[in-house]
Amino acid sequence: MRPLRYSINVTLDGCCDHRAGYPDEELHAHATELIAEADALILGRVVYEMMETAWRPTAETGVRPDWMEDWMVPFAGAIHAARKHVVSSTLEHVDWNAELLRGELGPAVQALKQQPGKGLFVGGLQLPLALAELGLIDEYVFVVQPRLAGHGPTLFAGLSRHVELRLVSRREFGSGAVVLRYEPRP
Repeated sequence: MRPLRYSINVTLDGCCDHRAGYPDEELHAHATELIAEADALILGRVVYEMMETAWRPTAETGVRPDWMEDWMVPFAGAIHAARKHVVSSTLEHVDWNAELLRGELGPAVQALKQQPGKGLFVGGLQLPLALAELGLIDEYVFVVQPRLAGHGPTLFAGLSRHVELRLVSRREFGSGAVVLRYEPRP
């Protein structure tokens, strides 16, 4: 069975707004490594559209927007090439190496996990919350930023039950960000 991994950047005060982190070279390389650990991504509509808008044009044309640094290009290529399953009740069509994931969320994701391969990767806030509620996440990867944001959406807001985790690895970056990998306890 392929494991389902969830990763997100989070500030010390729990903010998960992607604009509250440190977009540096080490963190982009780490995110590129995470994508390489998966056969496919599972994305909600919001994250899919955000990623497509930011990264697809550069990967397809080679033309970078003014905000994109050279060291961001490998991430653009990785996210572009990744197979994507998009969970949405409002989208009727997706492309960008993507397909809509139809049907009830739990059985649909369980069917993806049953396929052979290295693993699946999910990002965002709402979709991972639903997957955690269903007990479908096999590994949590939190990239803790050394920053207090004082605002924004928080991690797992509204989770109906405790999920006990066991630390399996820790990695520190030059920026002071720390990657904490956890697995659910049985």
